[in-house]
Amino acid sequence: MVRKFFPYDKNYLLERAQLELERSLVPRMIDLVKSHYLHNKNPLGLVDDTTQQIMEHTSAYVGELREFYRSLAAVYRYKHGDNQLEFIFDGREHLCKYREDWENTFLAWIEEMCFSDLFCRAVLELSVFYPKNRKAELAANRMQHYLHQHFSLKIYKYKGIIEMNVA
Repeated sequence: MVRKFFPYDKNYLLERAQLELERSLVPRMIDLVKSHYLHNKNPLGLVDDTTQQIMEHTSAYVGELREFYRSLAAVYRYKHGDNQLEFIFDGREHLCKYREDWENTFLAWIEEMCFSDLFCRAVLELSVFYPKNRKAELAANRMQHYLHQHFSLKIYKYKGIIEMNVA
């Protein structure tokens, strides 16, 4: 990948931190969605086939959630990124601080998104109930659509991120 700007540009460091955390944050996202779903959709704790399958599922990195994770990371860089490194007076490196900031924001956003049934069903479909056919693409598309609605942003591969005008 060709870097066009200064190698210690904040956005490059932030992107590196986000990519390093991808394999650990995606399983945490799945765990948050599972616990939220079980708590809010099954408050009595009744066990049926669906609930049993959710409870027995062990969360691991799911490659089908990669596009959503990276889109969410891009939204974070868009909203919180600029190219100026800041002064950090507690002795930590910039990369360490950006990892911590991204992790906290990511988990807060996921907790907020868990209140959407569309989001929860899509994550569960891509992780716990992963289909062996093309329906996984539909769930990934629903997650991208939810992301566009939630942040009022449209993400294009070649144009970048564009704010949507909402009336």
